[in-house]
Amino acid sequence: MTKTIFITGASSGIGKATAKFFAEKGWKVIATMRKPENETELTVLENITLLPLDVTNINQIKETVQKAISLGNIDVVFNNAGYALLGPLETTTDEQLVQLMETNFFGTVRVTQAFIPYFKQKRAGTFITMTSSAGIMAFPFSSMYDASKWALEGWSESLSFELEKFGIMMKNIEPGLVATNGAERTVLTSHPDYDELLGKFLNVVNNPAQASSPEQIAEVVFEAVTDGNNKLRYICGEDAKSLYAQRLEGGDEKFRTGIKEMLFGA
Repeated sequence: MTKTIFITGASSGIGKATAKFFAEKGWKVIATMRKPENETELTVLENITLLPLDVTNINQIKETVQKAISLGNIDVVFNNAGYALLGPLETTTDEQLVQLMETNFFGTVRVTQAFIPYFKQKRAGTFITMTSSAGIMAFPFSSMYDASKWALEGWSESLSFELEKFGIMMKNIEPGLVATNGAERTVLTSHPDYDELLGKFLNVVNNPAQASSPEQIAEVVFEAVTDGNNKLRYICGEDAKSLYAQRLEGGDEKFRTGIKEMLFGA
């Protein structure tokens, strides 16, 4: 029987690449995004159905999940929707703080919550959560983005215990830098007191030589879905793997010193 994946944030980047990859593998794909009427690329592909979903809209989450379930069997939910908020916390507005957590954290939690009864009834299902290497390591000028991803890490690890007895698996995708059009969805705050350090940080994270492609991350998502392992974390990208290995080997404080040296020459 053909399997189906439900994807949030499928209008670009990793979400769109994953929709294409699974469709090419013969899966049915329910690709959701805030404005599906603007999508032109996925609409011409077989096996892909577009549905509207703003993960900050609680009522729309419930409506879209029920619509997706009515279309047929769903095997995997990929919570991918999210964006980055970068810059000094000092100049970040309360509205920006709340909006980030509503999207990155509560959006994922609410979509998952909406699907749990369905997966419980089936006694099968997989939730894939797009976290980040910034969910297992922290970096400068991304305190709230990192907080949203660290929150997802703790939440998903905890949830994995309560869902496992129902045959439901939790899996986290933790990439490093990814070469997407994410800059269009990145909110950047600034303050003259931090401009020099922020500039150094942005020079590092905007280096395409270190970045994975969305297609490479989509392959890891497919691996997580199909490998048959009840494994929680999938670190992907050579940059993320190298940095995390350094953290495990040297410990937290040595890692923090290394980050300061790498980014700021301090």
